[in-house]
Amino acid sequence: MTFPTLDSDFYGFESRLRPEELDKLVALREFLESTVRPVANALWERGEMFGPEVHRGLADLGIYGLAWEETRPFENSAVFRGWVALELARVDASAATLVGVQNGLAMGAIAQCGSAEQRAEWLPRLASAELMGAFGLTEPLSGSDSAQGLRTVARRDGDSWVLNGSKRWIGNGSIGDITVIWAKDAEDGQVKGFIVPQDAPGYNATAIPGKGSLRIIQNADITLTDVVVPEANRLQNANSFRDTAAVLRLTRAEVAWAAVGNSIQAYEAAVAYTKERIQFGKPIASHQLVQELLAKSLGNITSSIALVTRVSEMLDEGTQGDQHSALAKEFTTSRMRETVAWCREALGGNGIVLDYGAMRAFADAEALYSYEGTREMNTLIVGRAITGKAAFV
Repeated sequence: MTFPTLDSDFYGFESRLRPEELDKLVALREFLESTVRPVANALWERGEMFGPEVHRGLADLGIYGLAWEETRPFENSAVFRGWVALELARVDASAATLVGVQNGLAMGAIAQCGSAEQRAEWLPRLASAELMGAFGLTEPLSGSDSAQGLRTVARRDGDSWVLNGSKRWIGNGSIGDITVIWAKDAEDGQVKGFIVPQDAPGYNATAIPGKGSLRIIQNADITLTDVVVPEANRLQNANSFRDTAAVLRLTRAEVAWAAVGNSIQAYEAAVAYTKERIQFGKPIASHQLVQELLAKSLGNITSSIALVTRVSEMLDEGTQGDQHSALAKEFTTSRMRETVAWCREALGGNGIVLDYGAMRAFADAEALYSYEGTREMNTLIVGRAITGKAAFV
């Protein structure tokens, strides 16, 4: 089949995907356009989560479990998985976040840090959408300093562990089925991971109200009060924060792809609007200053696609390091912030309402800019690679 390339992919990077990957991308694009785009503005305005048809539909398309041996629906590349994140965010950044939490964080933690038995037990159930997962790392008083600053504690008690503490900003943490909770072992002080059912006694979660970004995703405050977790639910290969960071390295690169998709969402809205909006007797797309905004936006998008394509190729090659995914996330989210502002500006007053397509991308950019490592922290990761010196404190 002929793949309908995006005008915003100005240099044709999509053409580097294999035919089967392109077919899967077409199917995803059609699903998002028919199922997600028609409801996204209304859900965003009300602050409500997608219906179960979105979760199940993504599973039916094979979007969950793309990277893991137990659930891999077909042979695919990290570059393809990046394009999946881009396509999701191009329609709605919350959809990209839903997949990022389920696929990259919850499944990724189990895939990378779980035993063979844990992988076999949990990954297929998450890939099929039987279960919805969450990832509980960030805390009310611990974000960028999670490596040393975690306050949630796990104490061994025979064949079980007892967890006490709190988490914040946990996507799907109040509406899912399981949450991977990261906690410090009271005995050795090392960070360990635990698969915690959300209906476990002592697990209490409430959605965070009043968000101005990614309003469709339900982020939760979680309190853990003497939550008992069997040893069988401790991720057997998560023995320090280094293992947690390995999960974040992979998801950070996909957030970079999502940032490009969110930029494209605003760019496409601006191009369509400026061709139709008549001022001074002609479409504003024919005005020089408007064309400058569009050209600068396309430049940001094109350079970002080039960067994320290469960082995903490095993952396929086995050469991607923390510094590579950190630079990708820092660069693309910074360029995204510029791009969504320019595109919103191109719509004038209509740019601040949801109807014309740019405002949701403009607002959602703030969350993408901040999570999976702030710009400052990613800058310092890259700076350490450049100089050989850590400057985190």
